[in-house]
Amino acid sequence: MKKLGIVFGVLVVLGIFILILIAISGLSYNRLVRLSQSVDSQWAQVQNVYQRRADLIPNLVSTVSGAANFEKSTLTEITQARASVGQVKIDPNTAPTDPAKLAAFDQAQGQLSSALSRLMVVVERYPNLTATENFRDLQAQLEGTENRISVERRDFNQAVQAYDTAIKSFPTVFYASALGFQYKPYFSAAPGAETPPKVQFNFGSPATNTP
Repeated sequence: MKKLGIVFGVLVVLGIFILILIAISGLSYNRLVRLSQSVDSQWAQVQNVYQRRADLIPNLVSTVSGAANFEKSTLTEITQARASVGQVKIDPNTAPTDPAKLAAFDQAQGQLSSALSRLMVVVERYPNLTATENFRDLQAQLEGTENRISVERRDFNQAVQAYDTAIKSFPTVFYASALGFQYKPYFSAAPGAETPPKVQFNFGSPATNTP
């Protein structure tokens, strides 16, 4: 009888322990779901601001191309860079888990950013263009969008950091992968990004007419 009582007591303790583990696991799982959704939500915000920039570019190119003698090669570069961004196929609603896909997306967006920067440098050669209200409005919208891109990328990285830390923490690290929670990559600065790029144009040469 005494042994039966001991066995019963052990079973009760084990039952309580299992229930506690289930409760902890459930809370942990729900937390991972929230963190994962936060990353996806922030990724959607990143996509929104990049799309806004892409939507502004056709109007910008149209406005700038109306300036006399404007460098055709600069407009071609920015048009091609925008097209390259569209060729990178990536889900706008779910943050990527493949670092290579995020790197390809980031590289394409970086090329477009560089093309836009060079365009703005060239535009300074055309005071009549920069004085127009339409161009000033587009320039202000682009500057605001670039600022939003920086903010959304930072917020995305913070959301990813919280999520990745959670799936690598004890005891979640033992079952996160089995439950479908995979590591998600960050946006990272390109090598040499801390050094401003050197943009050089042959300003001494006379502008040529474009067809």
